[in-house]
Amino acid sequence: MLRPEVSASYQELSEDVERVSGNPTDEREGEMEVHEDASSVILPDSELGTTAPSLRFSKTCLKNVFSVILLFIYLLLMAVAVFLVYQTISDFREKLKHPVMSVSYKEVSLYDAPGIAFYPGKARLLSCKHHYYDHIPPLINPGQPGDIECTTRRINYTDPFTNQTTKYALVVQGPRDVKKKELVFLQFHLNGTDQDFSAIDYLLFSSFQEFINSPEKAEFMKDCESSYSSWKFSGGFRTWVKMSLVKTKEEDGSETVEFKQETSVVNYIDQRTKPRSDQLFFVVFEWKDPFIQTVQDIITANPWNTIALLCGIFLALFKAADFAKLSVKWMIKIRKRHLKRSRQVMNHIS
Repeated sequence: MLRPEVSASYQELSEDVERVSGNPTDEREGEMEVHEDASSVILPDSELGTTAPSLRFSKTCLKNVFSVILLFIYLLLMAVAVFLVYQTISDFREKLKHPVMSVSYKEVSLYDAPGIAFYPGKARLLSCKHHYYDHIPPLINPGQPGDIECTTRRINYTDPFTNQTTKYALVVQGPRDVKKKELVFLQFHLNGTDQDFSAIDYLLFSSFQEFINSPEKAEFMKDCESSYSSWKFSGGFRTWVKMSLVKTKEEDGSETVEFKQETSVVNYIDQRTKPRSDQLFFVVFEWKDPFIQTVQDIITANPWNTIALLCGIFLALFKAADFAKLSVKWMIKIRKRHLKRSRQVMNHIS
């Protein structure tokens, strides 16, 4: 019973092998069908893939828009740089035309003794003394001749404005020591006058030593009177003059000297029994402070700073122009690439 069953199974196995070996194409067709099923399954992904060109197109548009915006920004920056160049050159020219006044102070302990030129007329110098620390002792025998302890010079010269009138001047050496508050106290006496008001003119100039060393003292005084202003002090008062020195440097390098004054007037109580036409004049000269003021015009426009600023602006201009050129090239390249892809897509579709 077993032998017939084994022979039957062996015969079925051999028939299956012959069937497989005889129809190999059927198996390949089955595999192709499987692959076609698989490809039919992947079709939805291919449908999504058709949206990729549109995404690429939108990204390209965004890049182009941003490139255009950057290009306009850099063009704006270039316009600002050009305006800055114009403004810098205009400011430099304006500063050259309008220099700024500079004031500096130099502290000294001793001044060069100034010259004080008095034009007393009919008045007579009674006394002249140097005192220190703002202390003036009480007057002894006012109206009577006293000690003259100052260095004085008397000179006659022709009036520089009329060239006809001869003027008489009494030149006195002024104070020097500002630290000790040196002062010069002078007393003049006028015996009588036919004028309604009595006063004595005086003139300050920068250096008494220059006057002493000058070979032409008359010409020196004429130049001083032409260059400096004159002041007055009245009779019956003690006039206290506090001086300050101002030096001005001109554009050609020369230097001019000017005196500034602060005056205070105190009434003199005359207790003498003399005719009212008899007048006494009291005047005090002192330095106000130990600072010499120097005034000069300074051109604040620095050419090196202007050149450096212009170089920086021009460098920014060149950089902006270079970036703009690269941006344009990049936009053209992106545009060509986009057109090429569009043609490829159209060719693929066709």
